[in-house]
Amino acid sequence: MANQKESGWIRRVSTWYFSKRMLPYWMILAMDAAIVFVSTVIYYVAGFRTDLIVKNMWQPMLAWAAVNSVLSLVGARVFRTYSGVLRYSSFGDLLRVVYANSLTLCLSTGVYFVARWQGITILTKISAWFILVIFLLSILLMWTVRVLVKLLFDAVNTDAKAKRTVIYGALSGGVGLAKSIRSQTPVKFELVAFITHEHKIKGKKLLGVPVYTLEDNLAEMVKKERVQAVLVSPLRANEFRENQQLQDLFINAGVKIYMASEAHEAGVRNGVLLDEPMEDVQIKEVSVEDLLPRQQIRVDMESVGEQLAGKRVLITGSAGSIGLEIVRQVAQFGPSRMMLLDQAETPQHDVRLMMAKDFPNVPCEVVVASISRRTRMENIFENFKPEYVFHAAAYKHVPMMEDNPSEAVLNNIYGTKIIADLSVKYGAKKFVMISTDKAVNPTNVMGCSKRICEIYVQSLDRKLKLEALSRSRGKRVEYTQFVTTRFGNVLGSNGSVIPLFREQIKAGGPVTVTDENIVRYFMLIPEACKLVLEAGTKGSGGEIFVFDMGQPVKISDLAKRMIALSGAKNVEIKYTGLREGEKLYEEVLSDKESTKPTFHEKIRVAQVREYDFDEVSREIDDLVEIAKHYDNMETVRKMKEIVPEYKSNNSVYEKLDAK
Repeated sequence: MANQKESGWIRRVSTWYFSKRMLPYWMILAMDAAIVFVSTVIYYVAGFRTDLIVKNMWQPMLAWAAVNSVLSLVGARVFRTYSGVLRYSSFGDLLRVVYANSLTLCLSTGVYFVARWQGITILTKISAWFILVIFLLSILLMWTVRVLVKLLFDAVNTDAKAKRTVIYGALSGGVGLAKSIRSQTPVKFELVAFITHEHKIKGKKLLGVPVYTLEDNLAEMVKKERVQAVLVSPLRANEFRENQQLQDLFINAGVKIYMASEAHEAGVRNGVLLDEPMEDVQIKEVSVEDLLPRQQIRVDMESVGEQLAGKRVLITGSAGSIGLEIVRQVAQFGPSRMMLLDQAETPQHDVRLMMAKDFPNVPCEVVVASISRRTRMENIFENFKPEYVFHAAAYKHVPMMEDNPSEAVLNNIYGTKIIADLSVKYGAKKFVMISTDKAVNPTNVMGCSKRICEIYVQSLDRKLKLEALSRSRGKRVEYTQFVTTRFGNVLGSNGSVIPLFREQIKAGGPVTVTDENIVRYFMLIPEACKLVLEAGTKGSGGEIFVFDMGQPVKISDLAKRMIALSGAKNVEIKYTGLREGEKLYEEVLSDKESTKPTFHEKIRVAQVREYDFDEVSREIDDLVEIAKHYDNMETVRKMKEIVPEYKSNNSVYEKLDAK
């Protein structure tokens, strides 16, 4: 404990001593001028080995030392050699020293020849060649001082527990990242090597450490360099996510993986290595979400903002994972008013606090109510008259809805019908429904309920289009457009598998996976919601937009990786069998559907069967009446009549399929 206190005291003193506050500009300037003075004296002492007084050279020595020192201030001012903090000296700083001394050399040479012309003998007892030697010596001494200060600071401020670190990505942000971690106080990462994709620097050294490529024996490198951490350059993050073999190599070796926040690129420009440190870089240990392979999704949020700015926006399910992110993103565009609706009281209170803190200038009403209460919803629509409706409210947990099919019908289906009908009645411009991949060839009650919602809003949109067409007479007729967005699981959503695994690992296991072969698609919540906003605002009505979810993830592999990343020992995986209504893999499109491209490479439109609105509406009304009696078997029987492709899996309702 005493040693820790002592080292902490030394670190604080050194940080203060080598800071700009302790070493202001004028002190660095004076130090460099003194170095030039000393270099001149050293030259005279070395060049005139006999006594300076006997040779009568002490006066020229002092005269030239003074002249060179004063002229050095000019070069320092022009190239600002004094503007950096010595402990952060870089190659660029050393280069500025060369430029400054070169200018001073030119000025001194000019003074020398003027002195010869004017016959100032005290300044002409040396040759112009010796002036060059003096400034070469000055450069070396200035470099030496800066390097020694940096080495001393690094030695004092390197934490004894600093991790031996390799950086993935050398010329793609890696050099700048290395500069940043070396300038940390205290130093937490000790750089021992780079891994690069650039074969031209293979086997060479950068910043004094060796450079390896992916073709090298990296497992041997980890042992040789005693690597404890790998730091991934932000400009190589996608390649690292795709290279699961490399991830496993580090994870199995017990190497911690860290990722840096986005920063500018350091690389090679015109043959010169750019090695500026990344500003405001943030480094965090990765979670499994960071390692899931995914491509960066770019969305035209500017055009989305143009449509939502100054509009009245209603968001149902605002306290849920998707709904809350939609709230945040919509609020950024400055709508004229927002109405946020959810039946979960405590989460809605959190939403109220978030809006007051983050978006105090956005007029907002936070309401606790169920979408299945028609009278309450009528009151809200009558008073608010939303122009855009984002409908994210739904019961989503598969096992819960298998046990409570009537609630799935009354909330998901009847609630959607109420919100959709009121959107038409009160003139909403756009209704955007959030659906799920579980609606495709559904095997459970929840998925089927969402498929029925899709059918209803699509048939309603078709009806409105036909009515508008019949009365348009060549003129544009406004009507409510209904758009559906369909995607899979989102990372970190409430009740999702990753938080569950994390808690199970923390408790020492076991980690429960339903089946060894089960796979799921995953997407980041912000990315999914951006796609929802773009699809919703750009859709013309009637579409079911399908998102490209990337590569499916095997859940058992996900569990194994989370256990390895946690560092926990002896945590087993227990396979519990598929839950009621669960299937091994989710589909984004049914077998009979196809897709068409859209305005975004990650969004496609599903080609699906069209339904007659009046027939669909009658069927749903009958279903709702059956659900009000809470007869589970009869409720599910009716759902299967509406959606014939709904085949139950691992469920008590499989007997209905047999009939």
